[in-house]
Amino acid sequence: MRPDPVPLSRAQRLLLAAASFLLLATAAMALGPLIAGSGWWWLCAFVAGGVLFAGTALRALRTPASLVPVLELVVLLLLLTLVFGGTSSIALVIPTQGTFEVFDGLLSGAQRTIEQQSVPAIPVPPLLFALALGIGLLAFVTDILVQTLRVPALAAVPALVPILVPGFIIEAGAEGPTLVLTAAAYLLLLRVDVRVRRRARFLAGDEGDDAPTVVPPKRVPIVSTLGASLGLAAVGLLTASVLAASTPSVSTSLLLGTPGQGTLFARGVSPFIDLGRDLRRPEPRPAFHYFARDADRPYFTLLTLDRFEGEVWGVGDRAVDGDNTVDAMPRPDGLSEEVETSEHPIEVIVDEVRTTWLPVPYPATRIEGLSGSWFWDAGSLAVRSVDTNTGGQRYQVTRLEVEPTVAQLRGASAMVPPGLEVNLTLPDDAPPIIAETAASVTAGTASKYDAAVAIQSYLRSSPFDYSTEAPVTDGYDGGGFDVIAQFLETKAGYCVHFASTMAVLAREAGIPSRISLGYTQGSPSQERVDGVQRVEVDSHDLHAWPELYFEGVGWVPFEPTPGRGSVPEYSRPGAGDGTGAAVPNSAPATPGASGRPDRELDSGLADQSGGGATVDSWWQRGVALGIVVVLVLLLPAALRLGQRWTRRRRIASGQRPADAAWDEVIATARDLGAGGDVAVTPRAFAAAAAEREAFGGAEPLSSLLALRDAVERERYGPGAGPAPRASELEANLANVRAALRHDAAPAARARAVLVPRSLFDAARRPFGERPPAGA
Repeated sequence: MRPDPVPLSRAQRLLLAAASFLLLATAAMALGPLIAGSGWWWLCAFVAGGVLFAGTALRALRTPASLVPVLELVVLLLLLTLVFGGTSSIALVIPTQGTFEVFDGLLSGAQRTIEQQSVPAIPVPPLLFALALGIGLLAFVTDILVQTLRVPALAAVPALVPILVPGFIIEAGAEGPTLVLTAAAYLLLLRVDVRVRRRARFLAGDEGDDAPTVVPPKRVPIVSTLGASLGLAAVGLLTASVLAASTPSVSTSLLLGTPGQGTLFARGVSPFIDLGRDLRRPEPRPAFHYFARDADRPYFTLLTLDRFEGEVWGVGDRAVDGDNTVDAMPRPDGLSEEVETSEHPIEVIVDEVRTTWLPVPYPATRIEGLSGSWFWDAGSLAVRSVDTNTGGQRYQVTRLEVEPTVAQLRGASAMVPPGLEVNLTLPDDAPPIIAETAASVTAGTASKYDAAVAIQSYLRSSPFDYSTEAPVTDGYDGGGFDVIAQFLETKAGYCVHFASTMAVLAREAGIPSRISLGYTQGSPSQERVDGVQRVEVDSHDLHAWPELYFEGVGWVPFEPTPGRGSVPEYSRPGAGDGTGAAVPNSAPATPGASGRPDRELDSGLADQSGGGATVDSWWQRGVALGIVVVLVLLLPAALRLGQRWTRRRRIASGQRPADAAWDEVIATARDLGAGGDVAVTPRAFAAAAAEREAFGGAEPLSSLLALRDAVERERYGPGAGPAPRASELEANLANVRAALRHDAAPAARARAVLVPRSLFDAARRPFGERPPAGA
């Protein structure tokens, strides 16, 4: 991988930069299934082009070669500052300390959005920053490989990064057309490099035996060239397809949790925006089971979404507080002493769910028996770990049952406490139907509580249907403004749509709201332990529901999804006036194939793979990925070994044996950096090689000359003539190869095995670079 000794002109550098840019820009298209819209791609193209063409401009200005990579990184920093630095920079491009603080916040936000979003992800600024930084670094590596080290064949390595990423996130991996276009861009880069290299060599004006000689060659049929080109393209496409399909895919959605804790590649819980995809999985997977006395059947919360940006619901950006240990948890926010409460112990045993968020009833007062470090989140009291996950956990949680009266809820103050403003925030671009619906439904209500009950009753009324298919068929799956607006028109959806719609309508009515993700009560089994019934919770129990805040009571759950879960007594219409009016509901649920009502199929994910073959820990995934990477790195060595074996078969079978032996000599020299240029004749090569120290002995030199004479007779001699014996050719070939290897440095020998230069030369020749006749 030595730099090419032949200098390139400015135009030639520009051509290589353009081909490199096309390769990266095309490869970045593979991320399309993961990210919504196309604006992110234009940003990536802008950053990649800036880095690549900046390198070309620096070389055109005769910048010292050692400074070009450093200055390219400076250009990347300036571009990121221009796009993301904002007012923290000087003249929009010069970063300051504040700029780096902004970058740090964007990187942290990128981690959160990757953890919380599903595919296709909304390209929020933190995610865009991560994409821009990543593509900029890939452009930097590509430029070094193509322009500095002059090994454009290795540009496939950075280009494979965006190709492989979808395989870790979605089952389908990268799309076929993207693979085809990327392979075409890669072949174009090799073609441009061949043309540039040939032109530069002819313009270099070498003298003596190294001078290129134009000799009219025999015409190679176009079918031969086309066949070789198509063959190389097929190999590239096949390799990319196999890699994209064989990378360990986790599911069609990103999972919650911190990647460093292994949850990204484990059985976990999908964000609610992607819940519908999991609802259509026919077979449930066990999540956990629990034992609760007094027939206690609570909902289990995993995490709470309180940040709404118009398109995405997300978890608040509060950092983990090391003092918030779960052995003693605080009283819920806003809960006064006047509200009646009682404590209930529950024992939970995790089966298959794997996530860094712990399923616990809200609110809980303490949790015991957990392994690892677990902390509660201020406000939501959601419990998460920083060094483990729920796998194999068995713990005891004490639930605080809150039993407010209708009078207490109706008499709650309308003032919003400090700190809860985020739970009232709505972006300005809300579709008109949302405000109109909120005003219509809550018209005439006497209190915030009555408005909340009216919204729940409206969503559970007969015009609304529970459906997992309608949002997909009509294209409004999710929880953003546009989705809610279409849901209010079509009136068909599942828990995600009902929960997000009620949360937004409540905010329109001035009631702080948030969304909880977790599980419904589960299904009692026949098993009892010490008289306590076992309750099974599986993937078909995963659910989303809204919680509304009332001062003096705190966060209160509601159930707007028809046919799902249980409606709290305090939220039933007429609960406070003694009428006991029934809650409007959808059609009665009918038993499904499993014997459980179909209404229970408001689920998510306990086994993202749909089977038992999911790998449960990061190190196992890492080992699999490491094996794939090693195999890819060893592929050139394997191909070179196969090439050598083929030539030895030709020697043994007598199919132009001297030519096969000499080709192997030239390939070995080429791999070791000991000459072997395609424009050099056998006699010129033998003369140059004979001057090497390793050929000072009689045996290596005589073997070299014998091979030279044999190939000249076979290529240029009149008539067929007697073919040399295979044993002699093989012995001479072994002596010459041993001498060439002995004369090379250890690094050159290692490079010859792992990155055989002759193999890449063979790949280039079908694109225009052929040895002159007689070489």
